[in-house]
Amino acid sequence: MKHLFFSTLLAIVLSIPSFAQTGVLFPRGEEAKTAHQVGQIWLNELSPADSTFSYSTTMATFAPDARLHWHSHPGGQILLYTEGEGYYQERGKPRQTVRKGDVIRCQPGIEHWHGATPTSGVTYIATTPTQKGKTIWFGRVADADYSGNK
Repeated sequence: MKHLFFSTLLAIVLSIPSFAQTGVLFPRGEEAKTAHQVGQIWLNELSPADSTFSYSTTMATFAPDARLHWHSHPGGQILLYTEGEGYYQERGKPRQTVRKGDVIRCQPGIEHWHGATPTSGVTYIATTPTQKGKTIWFGRVADADYSGNK
């Protein structure tokens, strides 16, 4: 009986790290309510820019079918995809499908959009330099661009 107790206890202790690794790394944050998006998007500003670090780091979580409007970043942006499946497109180029583990380097001043697919949400961590200015917003993404039929 004593052996069974210690075997069970050992199994529980050894399984704790696997439970910890499958948990949420960061909470999804607050729901964004801007005129520059379609659908539900949540933002969690992990590290705002300040006088020492001139870039912000934000996690964005998109519900299925959610997307941002066309926009550009004067200092560029790096997107590190951590969950789901989404789209990324630069103006004049074909739409790309992006997945967990992909890294997108949005070049400074290049118009682009990104979001989730119609059937899958997507999450990424964005690092954005702020010393050259904030995001510049353009128009809504046309249905043909979003569906990839352009």
